[in-house]
Amino acid sequence: MFDYTPFYRSSIGFDRLFRLLDEAQNLEPQSYPPYNIERVGENEYRITMAVAGFGEKDLAIESKGNALTVTGKKADKVETAGEVLHQGIANRSFERRFQLADYVEVTGAELANGLLHVSLKREVPEALKPRQIAIASGSKPKQIEAKAA
Repeated sequence: MFDYTPFYRSSIGFDRLFRLLDEAQNLEPQSYPPYNIERVGENEYRITMAVAGFGEKDLAIESKGNALTVTGKKADKVETAGEVLHQGIANRSFERRFQLADYVEVTGAELANGLLHVSLKREVPEALKPRQIAIASGSKPKQIEAKAA
């Protein structure tokens, strides 16, 4: 366990980051369903989840704030033609949560060959992107007049 108290004394506005780090330390590892997180471009990502046996109607994807939740709920038991001697294909429901950075949005999802692909993209608003400030030469800086109350 790591103590973030010294950082709280000298930093402002990082409380969300420290809370995420603290929560990550306390999470128990989940192994179902297996997934990959890939960077597919400068600001593009893809989550691929192995969801064999789940159809589009069994899956739900919700993006709320900085959280992405993927849920899988199987319909009632599927009848088989014979007796099942071994069941190695998981048939259980799941809920997988991901924390998204600021300005990361879900751009789409696709289910193909038992894999769910969720595409994400980070789009920083123009107002927050770096910009060049022109420097004027030979002119006086503007004076700001203080108004009396």
